[in-house]
Amino acid sequence: MSDLEKVVEKAQLLTEALPYIRDFHNKRIVIKYGSKVLGDRQVAESVMQDIVLLKLIGMEPIIVHSGSDEINKWLKAIGKDIEYIGGNRVTDEETMEIVEMVLGKINKDLVQLIEKNGCKAVGICGKDSGTIKVSKKIVEGEDIGYFGEIEKINTELILDLIERDFIPVISSIGISDDFESYNLKADDVAGAVAKAVGAEKLLFLARNDDVYNSLPQSMITVEEAGRLIENKSMSIGNYNKIKCAIDAVNNGVHRAHIVDGSIEHSVLLEFFTIHGVGTAIVGNDKTLYPHEKQYR
Repeated sequence: MSDLEKVVEKAQLLTEALPYIRDFHNKRIVIKYGSKVLGDRQVAESVMQDIVLLKLIGMEPIIVHSGSDEINKWLKAIGKDIEYIGGNRVTDEETMEIVEMVLGKINKDLVQLIEKNGCKAVGICGKDSGTIKVSKKIVEGEDIGYFGEIEKINTELILDLIERDFIPVISSIGISDDFESYNLKADDVAGAVAKAVGAEKLLFLARNDDVYNSLPQSMITVEEAGRLIENKSMSIGNYNKIKCAIDAVNNGVHRAHIVDGSIEHSVLLEFFTIHGVGTAIVGNDKTLYPHEKQYR
């Protein structure tokens, strides 16, 4: 391919992105950043570049992040047992301290990456201004310690940061009515935040081949997604992503996406190209954006 042909191809890609940019202008986009993606610095840089670009062309991105892999690394380092019940981390007081320490560091690292790429960001957790109110979660009849069930998202701080032109970066820690800290699933936080702020899109960035063994690419309805999880053949993590995506779409989020974050610039490719690189979950009426109808 000649240099001129390469330039023309780039122009065609920009033209393809134009209607998406128009449709998503001033729309809130919640991106859940998984721990498997966070472990690769090069991938992290690529994702942050994508998110900064979303902001600079007029969208309102909100990041929710996890940190399970890094938390497990620290727990192993201190000789702490790692236990899950029903996919939920058993979280005693010592484990909760590790969770807060690790998520706090990841949070500030993400803020630094965003600012390095040219946008302003503020890192918060659910304890700040009572943003994520929780209650104790009981799993399979067992008390699993400081692991929470989301009761309410207070959007005041999140929306204030967006209004002031910051990208909010939210770690998955909540606070109870008695002011105790609770560990949360980041998938659940992302879904709850997306519903609360009236997001146009909810994107789950994963790095797990099981996503693609379990999900078709392109677009499926919430009914089709529901049938996929009924067979219980996928991992708990992917089951939870699809469950949260279905719940978000059923509660006002226009579209949810599950994407392999290890693909370079996967956010841009999923949002701004006709067929994307992941799986989009839409309502049963399969409502399309105006410019998509000619391709279906």
